[in-house]
Amino acid sequence: MLNKLIDHTLLKPAASSQDIIGLCKEAIDYDFYSVCVNGSFVKTAYHELQDTDIKVCAVVGFPLGAMSAEVKVFEAKNAIHDGADEIDMVLHIGALKAGDKDYVLNDIQKVKAAVGNKVLKVILETCELTNDQIITACELCIEADADFVKTSTGFSSGGATVEAVRLMKSTVGNHAKVKASGGIRDYETAMKFVHLGVERLGVSSGIAIMKGKRSEENY
Repeated sequence: MLNKLIDHTLLKPAASSQDIIGLCKEAIDYDFYSVCVNGSFVKTAYHELQDTDIKVCAVVGFPLGAMSAEVKVFEAKNAIHDGADEIDMVLHIGALKAGDKDYVLNDIQKVKAAVGNKVLKVILETCELTNDQIITACELCIEADADFVKTSTGFSSGGATVEAVRLMKSTVGNHAKVKASGGIRDYETAMKFVHLGVERLGVSSGIAIMKGKRSEENY
């Protein structure tokens, strides 16, 4: 079922607690897999969803990825303490582009150690990377035991593309799953990525997608 591939997402800076409560009610109505929120709203989402099987996902190092690993670790631990089941972290894009593989690997490994048996998804921001850099990022995520590689934050110059998802899938194989996010606004686009084999979709347009309509939301 498509609904159970969707992380129902609200990451806008102007989002309020009431907006998050509304997001959770929508997730319940459509039986989405999870809601994806900023860290300060994890408690609210957890409270609203605690009697359901819908997961709470929190973003870490979002949306730039350029803060220190120690800050990302603190964010991740705090989100899990507040009730998060999954963590979506942004890798250090600048370090990756500079070829500093050790930094990128250490960054991911520290967050993975912090989340333990919780699900860790690593956002690559593929629109900023070359194909070789996407491959390197995926390989580092595998080495760090990340559970997912994810295309995009939805806050940069581009989102998920068929080309990037195919490259990510071929690189990670069975070692990690792939989450497509960014710019997925309608049912046809969502299904295109599902047919490519993604195991999760990060969208703020989940309701429009389920209704077969198109949304202008970017994430």
